[in-house]
Amino acid sequence: MLLKLVCLLNFNLFEFSGSYMVNWSPNLQTAVSDLEVEHSEEPGTLFYLKYRVAGGSRNDFLTIATTRPETLFGDTAVAVHPEDERYSKYIGRQAIVPLTFGRHVPIIADKYVDKEFGTGVLKISPGHDHNDYHLARKLGLPILNVMNKDGTLNEVAGLYSGLDRFEARKKIWSNLEETGLAVKKEPHASRVPRSQRGGEVIEPLVSKQWFVTMEPLAEKALHALEKGELTILPERFDKIYKHWLTNIKDWCISRQLWWGHRIPVWYIVGKDCEEEYIVARNAEEAMAKANERYGKSVEIYQDPDVLDTWFSSSLWPFSTLGWPDLSSEDLKKFYPTTVLETGHDILFFWVARMVMMGIEFIGTVPFSYVYLHGLIRDAQGRKMSKTLGNVIDPIDIINEYGTDALRFTLSLGSAGQDLNLSTDRLTSNKAFTNKLWNAGKFILQNLPCERDGSKLVDILTYKFDTQESLMNLPLPESWVVSELHSLIDSVTSSYEKFFFGDAGREIYDFFWGAFADWYIESSKTRLYHSGSHSDASMAQSVLLYVFENILKLLHPFMPFVTEELWQALPFRKQALIVSQWPQCSLPKNNKSVKRFENLQSLIRAIRNARAEYSVEPAKRISAFVVGNAEVLGYVSSEKQVVALLSRLDIQNVHFMESPPDCAKHSVHLVVGDGLETYLPLADMVDVSVETQRLIKRLSKMQAEYDDLLARLSSPSFIHKAPEEIVRGVREKVSEAMEKITLTKSRLALLESSIPQSR
Repeated sequence: MLLKLVCLLNFNLFEFSGSYMVNWSPNLQTAVSDLEVEHSEEPGTLFYLKYRVAGGSRNDFLTIATTRPETLFGDTAVAVHPEDERYSKYIGRQAIVPLTFGRHVPIIADKYVDKEFGTGVLKISPGHDHNDYHLARKLGLPILNVMNKDGTLNEVAGLYSGLDRFEARKKIWSNLEETGLAVKKEPHASRVPRSQRGGEVIEPLVSKQWFVTMEPLAEKALHALEKGELTILPERFDKIYKHWLTNIKDWCISRQLWWGHRIPVWYIVGKDCEEEYIVARNAEEAMAKANERYGKSVEIYQDPDVLDTWFSSSLWPFSTLGWPDLSSEDLKKFYPTTVLETGHDILFFWVARMVMMGIEFIGTVPFSYVYLHGLIRDAQGRKMSKTLGNVIDPIDIINEYGTDALRFTLSLGSAGQDLNLSTDRLTSNKAFTNKLWNAGKFILQNLPCERDGSKLVDILTYKFDTQESLMNLPLPESWVVSELHSLIDSVTSSYEKFFFGDAGREIYDFFWGAFADWYIESSKTRLYHSGSHSDASMAQSVLLYVFENILKLLHPFMPFVTEELWQALPFRKQALIVSQWPQCSLPKNNKSVKRFENLQSLIRAIRNARAEYSVEPAKRISAFVVGNAEVLGYVSSEKQVVALLSRLDIQNVHFMESPPDCAKHSVHLVVGDGLETYLPLADMVDVSVETQRLIKRLSKMQAEYDDLLARLSSPSFIHKAPEEIVRGVREKVSEAMEKITLTKSRLALLESSIPQSR
């Protein structure tokens, strides 16, 4: 009989069941919800045994396949498919349950039975299988429980009473073999339910528990998502959320544990607990109600169960704010909130349940957005566990890499996707933190002290809030400030869309690539080599302006190092440190932007050529930059920058409108539209030594290429080797051919230079 419970929550959604199928944890000695059960595909055994037909000959029996022969003592029927001709003659008769001293059960027909699984005959054990339980309730079959709550068999199992369920399984099979009722056993993989908390195999048991009727709650939670009152990020989790709520089952919320909120129900001593009970906020209120109803001599006792922790947690958004007092100032001010950030693994355990309870009791969803982060896994993508020994202690990581490096690493993960935490990522982001710190030191060391008022005024005169102000800056300064403003727009957009990983990566790329590698290096020409006070103060202003905005952008990710650097910056209260983000940037097709990109390409091409020819890092080389008058005009104006970043001999950097005389003996680089450069080989390498090196290298490469071709020419290799191996060899042949062609080209260039180098 189902009884309604109106508890302190004041709603009719609780039901108490005299007997209901639950997931039972023998180790924890408590019921657990469906969400707390994890199914895993595990190897096991399928046992085939005979159920003799009562009143038949020795040849009249049904062979049943089961993975759990210990539950046969709880059988209350044997079922076959109504259209299965093999067993139609037995429908309506009785089967004898093995090892039960002749206990009979009916042989019934039901379309639920799968004719193709096992033998097509199903033993019905309603007390120990969820599907059998629902089938028994539909057909009106009795329910037998053969299991104690500690996982041992009870007195229903007769001679096997007291045995552990797995020990009993072995003994039962042995006895079936002895009595001639065992047919065979064979390996069989099945989905085994295990406790998420303890790991032991869950036992389906019929038990008295408190349940919440979920369908009315789930319907409202679904509507909230569909009407846009709730947004789940990433959006792909919408489908999962809807699927779970659409197929939701009643929630078993009682637990047989000593921790948790007690069930607010008291029973009357001497009365049927299913018929007589009292709901109250505390023992005093319960006793007062009992005295009023049953007299002063009544005795009461509280239900020993506690509420599921997830049930208590589902009330958190409002129970912490003064509820059930709806006039509470905290409740009115902080409910609902805007964003809930949590792991995707508890979307059902917690998030959906908070949504349902919030709508039910307060009338609105508790939050507008749910941002789901991924789980942190080890470098190999495995879930961390003590068994695997791969648990990472965050304190150890912080001690080795720093808090900011750890925070930044975790923040770069994509919403809803698990993150493999590797030392490579941590090492990279520790280096990023160090780079940020060193950049700050460089800038601080190259700023005027606060006591130098005139220089301070010079720095503060520069403004970067209009396109006109950006256009008046030299190319490197104009470009880096414009890129900063574009970055701010992009990061702002990413924040608004909750793309936190994208925001972090955008800041990282800008700081390391545009600012640290390009502009800081470029600024050294203004600070150390220009000889102009105005050039130096302009560079100081840009350095400070860009860096303080980088600190603002990075602060949510890396609060400690950014705060330390921010406190060290001068003029924090001056006009330069604005409270509003700048709004202007140069369009990508702007002439200044295009010019600086051309300048970058020139520097990058020279750097790459130095690397390809293994030029010593400290060696300064010559360069002839060729272009039209317009290009040469803006490139030559940044001669200091080009020379510094490309490691050129500034005295031998020449700008001309036609190729130099040494063009045939130079590395020719086509940089872009209207811009080329020639790097004399004699300045880059010792031509004779490099020629000999390339000859030896070419010989080795040719030998490797010939070996690869020989393998591909072998019919045995082509037909016997795996397809991916053959494909890999073909790719290596193609790569080797490209390298040989490139090396021959370089060798020819070197050999053409030998006469001139003598």
